[in-house]
Amino acid sequence: MKTTRYIASIAALLCLSISPALPESASDAGNIPTVSLSSLQDQARKQITATARIQLAPESAEAFNGIDSLEPAGSGHVPNYLRAMASMPGVPASFAHVMKTLLYGGFVAPEVKLAMGLRMAQLHSSPYVVAHMERYLRTTDRGREVLAALQSGNFDSLQPADRLALEYAEGLTGGVHGVSDSEFAKVRGFYNDSQIVEMTMTVCIFNYLDRFAEALNLPVESWVLDSPATEPEAAASLPTARIGLISDGEMKATSDRLAAMKDPKVPSNGWGIGFANSMRALLRCPELADAWMNFGTTARQSWVISREEQLQVSFAVSLANGCRYCTLHQVLGLHKLGVSMGKLMAMKKDDDALTPREHAAVLFARKLALDPPSITDADYQTLRAAFGEQGALDVLMQICSFAGFNRFTDGLHLPSEDAAVQTYREVYHTAQTSTSSLQ
Repeated sequence: MKTTRYIASIAALLCLSISPALPESASDAGNIPTVSLSSLQDQARKQITATARIQLAPESAEAFNGIDSLEPAGSGHVPNYLRAMASMPGVPASFAHVMKTLLYGGFVAPEVKLAMGLRMAQLHSSPYVVAHMERYLRTTDRGREVLAALQSGNFDSLQPADRLALEYAEGLTGGVHGVSDSEFAKVRGFYNDSQIVEMTMTVCIFNYLDRFAEALNLPVESWVLDSPATEPEAAASLPTARIGLISDGEMKATSDRLAAMKDPKVPSNGWGIGFANSMRALLRCPELADAWMNFGTTARQSWVISREEQLQVSFAVSLANGCRYCTLHQVLGLHKLGVSMGKLMAMKKDDDALTPREHAAVLFARKLALDPPSITDADYQTLRAAFGEQGALDVLMQICSFAGFNRFTDGLHLPSEDAAVQTYREVYHTAQTSTSSLQ
C-alpha cells in the first residue's frame, strides 16, 4: 500500500506543469481549530515567565548596537525573537529590517497586514505573536477598529477589502493550495499584483515568525503588554491606477539582479535556472524582496549545517505542505549536490535512507510545518542533541523559511522553471516505469 501511494504521488507531480497535486497529509490542512483571542491574551500574560528553549542574548548585547529600529514601532526595546538570533552576526539587524519593511512599507495599509498577522497567530495559537500584533494595532484609530472586529468575531463590520485580506491569509495558512481560483479572483478585484505579492509575503513571514516563536517557547516581553506602542510612520498611499504600475524600485532591483547574475565575481546558486520565477514575483515589491533576501543570505553565512542538510529539511517541509514549486527546487538542488537518484527516490517513499541526524531534522520539520503549537521541550531537545545548539537553530530557521515560502510560491501558482521540471522527471521517471526497487 505504501508503494502504491508513493507511485500515485509521483505520477501526480509529474503532471505538475498543469496543476498542483496535494498529498494526503495536506488535503485537509484548512480545518484549523481556532483558539479565541481572549484566551490567547490570557496565555500571553502567563507567557511572560516562560523559559525559552535557547539562551536569549541580553538587550545590551553588542549584536544590537547600531540598529536603527529593533522593533517595528521603534520602542528601543529588543524583541525576544531578535535576542534568539543574536548568535548569528548581522541577522538581528536584517530580520528587524524585514519586519519594519513588511509592516510599515509598501502599498498595503499597515493595519491590514497587522490584522493578517494577528489572524495567523490566532490560527497557530501563538500568544507571543498575538501580543505583538495587538500592541501595534492599538496605535491607530483604524487599527483599533480592526482589532475590535477580530476580538468580537464580527468580521462583517470590516471593510470588504480588509475582510478579503483576512480570508486570503486564513486560506494560505490552512494550506499552500488553500485559496481557490474563484477566491483569488475576488482578491484581485480589490488589490493589484504588487499588493497581492506584498500580502502573500505577509502570509509567508508570519508563518515563519509564528513557528519560530512557538518552537523556541519565546517569553512574551512585559513591555509588549504594559507599554503602549507609538504610531510609526505611515505606509505610502495606495496608487490610484486600476493596475499596479511598475515602480522605479522594481526596475532598478530587476536590473541590478540581472547584472549580478552575469557578474563572474558573484556566487551563483549553481542550479541552472537563471532568474527564478519566485524572484520574478517577489521583485514586484523590491524593498521587501531586498530585505527578505538579505536576511536569508546573512543568516546562512553563520549556519553550521551543510547545504545538503538545508535542502533535505526544505524538501521535507515542501512535501509535507504539498508545495509543487519548492519540491521541484529542492530535488534539483539535491541532485546538483550529488545526492544519488536512489536516495532521492527513497526519501519520497519513507525515511529509511536517512541518517539518524537527517531523520531527527526531518521529523521535527514535519511536525513544526503542520502543527506549530505541538512542539515540546522534548522535541527541541532531540533536535539539539542531533545538531548542537547552533545547528538546531539553523534547522529551525530553514523550516520556518519554507513553511512560509511554500505559501508564496504555490499560493501564487508560480510555474516551475524548465530545468527544475526536467530534473524532477529524470530523477523519478524510474518510479513511474518500474517499481521493483521499491518493494
